Amino acid sequence: MEQKLSSGCDVVIVNYNAGKLLTDCVLSVFAAGAARAIVVDNHSTDGSLEYMEHTVKSDGLVVIRNGKNLGFAAACNIGAQASSSAQVLFLNPDSVLAPDALFRMINVLQASPEVGMVGGFLCNPDGTEQPGGRRVFPTPKRAFMRAFGLSRLARFFPEFFSDFLLYQEPLPTAPTFVEAISGACMLVRREAMEDVGMWDDAYFLHCEDLDWCMRFKLKAWKILFVPDAQVTHVWGACSRSRPFFVEWHKHHGMLRFYKKFFRHHYPGLLWGAVVVGVWLRFVMVAGYYGGRLALNKAGVRRG
Repeated sequence: MEQKLSSGCDVVIVNYNAGKLLTDCVLSVFAAGAARAIVVDNHSTDGSLEYMEHTVKSDGLVVIRNGKNLGFAAACNIGAQASSSAQVLFLNPDSVLAPDALFRMINVLQASPEVGMVGGFLCNPDGTEQPGGRRVFPTPKRAFMRAFGLSRLARFFPEFFSDFLLYQEPLPTAPTFVEAISGACMLVRREAMEDVGMWDDAYFLHCEDLDWCMRFKLKAWKILFVPDAQVTHVWGACSRSRPFFVEWHKHHGMLRFYKKFFRHHYPGLLWGAVVVGVWLRFVMVAGYYGGRLALNKAGVRRG
């Protein structure tokens, strides 16, 4: 218990209509020993913020209300600027920290001065690992392979068809260096954040975490995945009610990420193919969600 009382860490939680999951998240943060929970609310309308304020009684709770939905990255920056701790954990509101997860991540971060960021073991409520918690950078080639199902051939031709998600590989038994982790759980060293710069708030939703990981790499800061720091994440809980909105911003974010870091690798025609590929994928995904919506409506009418 003593180890949890002196973490010296602020936790930034960006909320947008997370329901009662927000309260579970904040309670787990204080149970794990965080100094403060800084909740940045992007103009939620579901009562999640009010329920959390009514339920959580702690002097360490800080609430910042935005007048509109500013997006994830911009809200993270607001939360980071409200913090003065030596390390800051960015945590999704649909996540719950295991009691020792924060302490474990802080120990790993502080043990190696060249490490600027660590992430925990993101798992589903049933304990299985989620995609995205550990990965390599999704180059346009890797993203194409995954988007069109070709990454399944990696077992036969790993060098050509490799995936950028690592969750199907055996779980390491110790902290492991990776290229990228998920913005759902990022513990960041203050010194590294000041060196690299804040989140790129030109991203509204999705890919801003990859952008930050890439910028950490370019500044020679290392990133570690900590397999024994468990974080239960109700994946998509805050976004499944608006899939078209989320997919639009996800694909817009993909293009921004590719343009910033990979554009110079691709001549004109090939870059055009990358752009077409991204938006073709968006059309396919939007069509899938549109079909599901139509089937659901037809089922309601028949019922």
